Amino acid sequence: MKLTEHAPIPTPWAAAEALGASAAELAAFHDEPPQMASGAVGKTGYLRLGFERRGERTVLAELDRRTPFMAQRALYPDEAMPDLAWVFMITTSGCVLQGDRLALEIELAPGARAHVTTQSATKVHSMDANYAVQTQVVSLADGAYLELMPEPLIPHRRARFLSDTRIAIAPTATLLYGEIVQPGRKHHHPDEVFGATALSLATSAARPGGELLFAEKLLVDPVRRPVRQTGVMGPFDVLANVILLTTKDAADRVHARVAADVDLANGVAFGACHLPNDAGLVFKVLGRETLPVKAKVREFWAIAREEIAGTALPPPYFWR
Repeated sequence: MKLTEHAPIPTPWAAAEALGASAAELAAFHDEPPQMASGAVGKTGYLRLGFERRGERTVLAELDRRTPFMAQRALYPDEAMPDLAWVFMITTSGCVLQGDRLALEIELAPGARAHVTTQSATKVHSMDANYAVQTQVVSLADGAYLELMPEPLIPHRRARFLSDTRIAIAPTATLLYGEIVQPGRKHHHPDEVFGATALSLATSAARPGGELLFAEKLLVDPVRRPVRQTGVMGPFDVLANVILLTTKDAADRVHARVAADVDLANGVAFGACHLPNDAGLVFKVLGRETLPVKAKVREFWAIAREEIAGTALPPPYFWR
């Protein structure tokens, strides 16, 4: 079965422009940069990845892009899941800049299985005008399996960034989506830690027919809402938010194997809970440093892989 036919969208990044214009948290930042105007060519990145099952493999059947977004060809490095297509997303600008309007679309046809990640951390540079917005639309058909595991997001001091992720997932599909958010370049300058002016990360999921499964939004506004208070970040610096959308039976099996703990000696706190509407699980990790947080995310990823795909994770690559 082919990918879902859809009407072409001439400017898919226009959704990012409209979202930024209507977001209350960005209302104070509508001035234009003195350099390239917001949404100019080179600042309207677009990447569409369409995966199909063909024979014994999943292939990257559709690739559309607009600079600064690019993608490598599909690779098959996982011996335990030889049909799993790995794709690395690349940005030629190396970072997110003020005035950027970015759009990502990922679609998996029935039975397709893919792992999508980034070539490095996403760095959101300091801003003295306007803001940056990214929209992400992820669609999974029946029996599809996607691991969307980008490297950490690093908002620099005075960054203004909004991300909106919307997921459409069939009841028999599985999505593992992980976000790791660092506080800034904490070892670069003391004012970098939670120095972003505004950071807004929203995620929602629905069935293909439109039935809403869940919606959540993380808003970091350090001036008006202190981040260090108890119940927010407290003594921790790094946050991981991992969403597992899958069948109820699979979610129950994963949840039964996931521990919860506040380990102050090793600087991590973690745990999982069920999402509403039997949508799956959310696994959250807090840490003082990034590596222990990534290790806990990998543990959860390994459990999910074993319970849902029936295979183990490959050894981590030396650069990860």
